[in-house]
Amino acid sequence: MISAELTAELAQTLDTAQSARKDVPSLADTHELGIDDAYAVQEALLRLRLDRGESVVGVKLGFTSKAKMAQMGVSDVIVGRLTDAMRIEDGGEVDLARFIHPKVEPEVAYRISRDVDLDDPSADIVSSVDAVAPALEIIDSRYRDFRFTYTDVVADNTSAAGYAIGPWLPLRDAAGLDVRLYTGGREVTGSTAAILGDPVQALHALLDMCRRRRIPLRAGHVVLAGAATAAEPLGPGPTGCEVAGLGSVTVRGL
Repeated sequence: MISAELTAELAQTLDTAQSARKDVPSLADTHELGIDDAYAVQEALLRLRLDRGESVVGVKLGFTSKAKMAQMGVSDVIVGRLTDAMRIEDGGEVDLARFIHPKVEPEVAYRISRDVDLDDPSADIVSSVDAVAPALEIIDSRYRDFRFTYTDVVADNTSAAGYAIGPWLPLRDAAGLDVRLYTGGREVTGSTAAILGDPVQALHALLDMCRRRRIPLRAGHVVLAGAATAAEPLGPGPTGCEVAGLGSVTVRGL
């Protein structure tokens, strides 16, 4: 493990990159980080945001695409945190000046209705979820040219930057649903099957990772289960996600 001092230094580097909207080189260029180190940096990065008055409102999953896992040479999903400062209202405006090089992904979101006991081996996360919705996630890697390693992206809070959620519906099957993302005059289509074969599998993977990493899952938390298509550059104008059977969510870049 790297020292507490270096952990704090790397977290400060990433936090400054985000707040100053200026990218930085990959941490792996100058430091050898293990996955435990990366999650320690993420925790320190989150603490800096909380110290500024933000609050944790949920979690997000990354690497839920089999193709992305293969590309990065990993077999585990990764987990990041969502704060209230990242939340964008459905139909709301997005100040693009907040970001370095933002991209957008269509997602499925779940809402946790009661605390999940990470120490209870029989805990069923699905029974602790009461609603599902279409969502948009804005990712904004703080690394130059989007060049990063597996540990880099974990340390950078999985590139979390913003999210918007459409109307909540009572929990229902979200497997194999058609997805459409439109942004900047472009349109891409996909399926919720891209999320570990079925988004509910992302919930199970999340619980496993949260147990290992001691990441709380609280009542009211939002879970972004993963992207249904590849990310697209986010620019001015309307951006929306439609998920068949779940509805839609939109934002407008300014």
